[in-house]
Amino acid sequence: MSEVSALYELVATGFTSRVDQIAETQWATPTGHEDWSVQDMVAHVISTQQRVLGTLGEPPLESVDEDGDLKEQWREASGAMQDALNDRERGTKVIRGLLGRQPFELLVGQLICPDTLVHTWELSRATGQAETLDPAAMRACTAILTPIDEAVRRPGGFADKIPSPADADEQTKFLHFVGQPA
Repeated sequence: MSEVSALYELVATGFTSRVDQIAETQWATPTGHEDWSVQDMVAHVISTQQRVLGTLGEPPLESVDEDGDLKEQWREASGAMQDALNDRERGTKVIRGLLGRQPFELLVGQLICPDTLVHTWELSRATGQAETLDPAAMRACTAILTPIDEAVRRPGGFADKIPSPADADEQTKFLHFVGQPA
């Protein structure tokens, strides 16, 4: 198992635990992210996984059915992502990524892991779940994002960084780094 595969497993497990706790009455709840409801956000995370998996040139997963069972669709998409990362040939396949041609697992580390981690926090906040993120996942995502800071702030990416107080905790610093007011 590569470092990215292990990181993805950690991040996906955190998102899965939040998704599994969404009550039927919470799908329409606003998330504080653009104009997205909980349903919109979960569908976005699933479709992002699917788009990145599509870079492998394999038969695509079915498109997200926003009115379908998003919990099951998340399990399918995250399982397919984990399978791809655990397959050495697929995980190291050179694809078109954020910064040009790169190994598939590098794109997952640069895009999927940080994006899913941030959406885990947003989903937790919107649904009243524990907002604490995994410290190892935050450290790993920060280490991955720091060298590509400018590239991840283009339209559709992370917002501008927010200055953190000197005494801010690790999660606040991570969220501020990705432009989220903690």
